[in-house]
Amino acid sequence: MTSLSPANAEQLRLAFQRCNDMEGPLSERLETYAAAGREIFPAYSEAVDRLVARLHENGGGENAPKPGEAMPPFILPDETGRLVNMESLVAQGPVVVMFYRGHWCPYCRLNVRAVIQAQDQIKALGGQTVAIMPETQKYAERFKFDSGAPFPVLTDLDNGYALSLNLAIWLGSEIQQLLSYLDLSEFHGNDGWVLPIPATFVIGRDGVVKARFVDPDFRKRMAIDDLLAAVRSASEGR
Repeated sequence: MTSLSPANAEQLRLAFQRCNDMEGPLSERLETYAAAGREIFPAYSEAVDRLVARLHENGGGENAPKPGEAMPPFILPDETGRLVNMESLVAQGPVVVMFYRGHWCPYCRLNVRAVIQAQDQIKALGGQTVAIMPETQKYAERFKFDSGAPFPVLTDLDNGYALSLNLAIWLGSEIQQLLSYLDLSEFHGNDGWVLPIPATFVIGRDGVVKARFVDPDFRKRMAIDDLLAAVRSASEGR
């Protein structure tokens, strides 16, 4: 099994920086980085393809809350340790709830940059944003600082909330070996190698899901135009 060499790690870092600095839609940045990953670290990309295929075959993420269904409430600590609960958030307006894999995930970092760029529009529509990740407060704080996110980054320790939404997945031994250069046990406070399927939910004031994007392929994320349209619709009570 091919591991990531320091030279390839540097190539990936530079590819990420190029994609992060790109203009254009989020999908273009994600696809460009995925293409670079296939060239630089093909063993990982091929293993991810196999994992995604298995998840699709088993309906990964399909049973997460759907539009028209109530979103199970959460009470989770933010990067400062302050408890944040969904009911208080939706009382103020529509809420965008995003699940991220971790501070180390380049696709999550590209995604959060695009969401941050759309924050003025989300706020103008009366919406709010929260990010949820399975990392301890230390790394949630790092993710918020590094990205410059102006919204809370919540810790879902042991993926408890993600599990309740049918979003948590075990990465499997193949992916675990290929990502052995990452200390996920330090990031998570456990050695389970479980991550959430990246997902975005737009929740209305009534606590009901108005729109969602759930895809086992973490290289794909909700388009910002679709996100804004969903927040606009939720703010209008539709």
